Amino acid sequence: MEKKFLKPENTFLMVIDPQEKLMAVIHEADRVVKNISLLFHLAKTFELPIFPLTQYAKGLGPYVPELASLFEGQTFYDKTEFSAFKNEEIAAAIDKLRPTRNTIIICGVETHICVYQTALSALIEGLDVVVAADATSSRTKANMEYGLAYLRDTGARVMSTEMIIYEFLEKAGTPQFKAMLPHLK
Repeated sequence: MEKKFLKPENTFLMVIDPQEKLMAVIHEADRVVKNISLLFHLAKTFELPIFPLTQYAKGLGPYVPELASLFEGQTFYDKTEFSAFKNEEIAAAIDKLRPTRNTIIICGVETHICVYQTALSALIEGLDVVVAADATSSRTKANMEYGLAYLRDTGARVMSTEMIIYEFLEKAGTPQFKAMLPHLK
């Protein structure tokens, strides 16, 4: 894997399925929601394109309330596919970003299903893949760990939310640092 720092100008954020019925059974769901929220604020601060996804919203419901209010006004993509890249509408929207935006930050649930399959598809498509490990989970801790281990083995960068945030910020005192600071306390 090529060693390089994340750059906001070539990155976009994909948020996978933090929906009410699913999050009710997710291991450490509060941690996942908190870190997805941080990544949302980071994306807004650095003007990254954001792809909020739902898995069969008719059955699994909307995003959990804590996130629904943040994502209000965003274009949601509903899917039945486990890999977002196998959904034609999502794939077409991502294609419009390329080649300028070639790094994807992925967060959401479940790590070993939709997050893993989407990340693997992104790698196959030639994207640089970053998985925010603490902004993802599964119904069981074991499946989360298996998913993250396999993602690392396949070439995804598995990072914490704070690692991603501070890599974007680069230094204190900037307008972006000041914008993010209230969310990091």
